[in-house]
Amino acid sequence: MDSAALPATLYPALAQVRPALAELSPALAPMQVPAGTTLFSENEPCQGFPLVIDGEIKVSRSSADGRSLELYRVLPGELCLVSSACLFRSQPLSAHGSTSKASTVLLIPPDIFWRWLETPAFRNEVLGLFAERMTDLTSLIDAVAFQKLDRRLALALLGHGQRLAISHQTLANELGTVREMVTRLLRRFEREGWVALGREQIQIINSAALRDFSHRR
Repeated sequence: MDSAALPATLYPALAQVRPALAELSPALAPMQVPAGTTLFSENEPCQGFPLVIDGEIKVSRSSADGRSLELYRVLPGELCLVSSACLFRSQPLSAHGSTSKASTVLLIPPDIFWRWLETPAFRNEVLGLFAERMTDLTSLIDAVAFQKLDRRLALALLGHGQRLAISHQTLANELGTVREMVTRLLRRFEREGWVALGREQIQIINSAALRDFSHRR
């Protein structure tokens, strides 16, 4: 796939931008990126504005002690708040992004991004992104600041089927805590009969109990 073949249904605002994607092809070509690839890192200059054609980008912040907290994910047709904020302010990136699955990504150079912002439809889409992501981040702040870790963990286990192929470390990274705390809580859930633990696998036995527990005040 070249950039000119980018599905219009993913990013309809790009139909009006200049220069058009067709004018940038083939010099600007989508990248096939394996899962687990770091696309951008904290405190580094932004190399471009990523458009996700296929796959998924996970955007997270890291602490000095090596812990990581997931902020949001960028799916096909969505825009990256951290990248746009970095380009707006001409400051280093405030988070890092990596592919959570094999992905196809088109990286728009900063100078092209700025020219596209002159198009009202694209500018409005980027500004609308800020409003949407701020709502997501406010919910995340509420969860981290006001919800207990055990309830957040119970909620994180729901909605993924009866068997989760996930490590305790991955859950800890998503919740912004340490692996030992997640392991301790999962063992407690196992004693309650809500889950069964295996090697990098968690079987949900009583999803109703987990859901009820996650919503307790």
